[in-house]
Amino acid sequence: MTKYYRVLIDCKDEKGLVYKISKTFYDFGLNVENNREFVDAQNGKFFMRSEVSGKFDPDALKKELENYLPNKANIRLIEPRPKRIVLMATKESHCLGDILIRHEANELEAEILGVISNYDSLRSLVEKFDIPYVCVSHEGLQRAEHEAKILEALEQFGDIDYIVLAKYMRILTPEFVSAYEERIINIHHSFLPAFIGANPYKQAYDRGVKIIGATAHFVNNNLDEGPIIAQDTIPINHTMDWKQMQRAGRDVEKIVLSKALKLALEDKIFVYANKTVIFD
Repeated sequence: MTKYYRVLIDCKDEKGLVYKISKTFYDFGLNVENNREFVDAQNGKFFMRSEVSGKFDPDALKKELENYLPNKANIRLIEPRPKRIVLMATKESHCLGDILIRHEANELEAEILGVISNYDSLRSLVEKFDIPYVCVSHEGLQRAEHEAKILEALEQFGDIDYIVLAKYMRILTPEFVSAYEERIINIHHSFLPAFIGANPYKQAYDRGVKIIGATAHFVNNNLDEGPIIAQDTIPINHTMDWKQMQRAGRDVEKIVLSKALKLALEDKIFVYANKTVIFD
């Protein structure tokens, strides 16, 4: 039976890698349907993403690639399937609603397992899409207690590929992040690294900026400093106060988050050295 796989490789750069990999694909009788590669010359790092199809044993292919590639090469063979994701939100609906609509329109290779929020205000929106909604209130709880309850809720969904923070406005602890390392995607309402932290629109207004933007990134233990996946900007002018800027920024926020999520779902992201290589 014909199989279709995404092959992701990153390793130390050396001469002949593209030839060796391509020859291996040829020897296995594979059809290369798409291929992209990149060399980070400064760090001596090679990246390659291929989409291949044919009648083959994936384990045998991986073993053969290991024989040809440098030591400690990272080789991932991924059979495309809808990724299992959970969305987390607080009160704002624009990013959450955009993802729900794109999912309903079959634009995302994803199965949305549910939505978790620390408020109940978005329940009616989510349930319109027949998706489970779990409210885990933070009121009266210490941060660690609240996160423990969220982790319990997440465990009920089983295996999770990605958690998407669709304007979830609480800072996650290192313990939470470590449980889903490189699997938590956040949208920050600023063009990072500028204006990190709270209320970046007010910071941008006070600085008199002429563009505002949004940044989607993986979450790590440093606030708003995780590997950046996608960014975009829109122009603004001196007539706008920070609340008007905030309203305008919501459009770019939802577009950037959905773009980043799509890249993750389609296995187009390599993460290294707190940066990303994106094969869009």
